[in-house]
Amino acid sequence: MSYRIQVHLANDDPVILDVDELPKPTDQFVMGMNPQRRDGKDVPYILREVNQVIFPWWRINFIQILPSEQEEEIPTFVRE
Repeated sequence: MSYRIQVHLANDDPVILDVDELPKPTDQFVMGMNPQRRDGKDVPYILREVNQVIFPWWRINFIQILPSEQEEEIPTFVRE
């Protein structure tokens, strides 16, 4: 299963990555594909033709796991 995560880097804006599996506590780095900003634009310090990046743990403050498209389509029973 593929996950979409938001990596919050120290002293920089968050980066959205696609990962095959969630990082484990024993990992030394986070490797992801298709790096982009939250608004979908390219990350300025990553070359446009790069599609896979590695961030070491010491640069990461925290990681958020974004909901998948399937989870977003779950109907709610709240009357509006």
